Amino acid sequence: MLRITRTLVDSLVDHARADHPDEACGVIAGPTGSDRPVRFIPLVNAARSPTFYEFDSADLLALYREMDDRDEEPVVIYHSHTATEAYPSRTDIAYASEPNAHYVLVSTRECGSGDGPFEFRSFRIADGEVREEPVEILEG
Repeated sequence: MLRITRTLVDSLVDHARADHPDEACGVIAGPTGSDRPVRFIPLVNAARSPTFYEFDSADLLALYREMDDRDEEPVVIYHSHTATEAYPSRTDIAYASEPNAHYVLVSTRECGSGDGPFEFRSFRIADGEVREEPVEILEG
């Protein structure tokens, strides 16, 4: 189960809406071994695409070095889908390389860049297998 604060959910959804019609992407880091998302880190979609996201390799390397220095790990890896449901695509599954991370998808297909309904779902992806998990949103 993903336990995440309302503040982090709002930040993630705001990022997805701001980048619409392109997919947004980023990481929420937390203390190593804690499974607790704490630090919101929006990244630039290097692909600048409405159907695909890609982390810039230099940004990702710098982020992993910074997380190592802070004794953090990627607890949540997120991106948005702009025209489809919040479910991992074949490409998303193929690129999932953090078996302990929560893969969060937000769909902005109904709200676009404005207010309105959105989908927010979390998955575990390991060895090509996708399992949806419950999300508990904590106040704060």
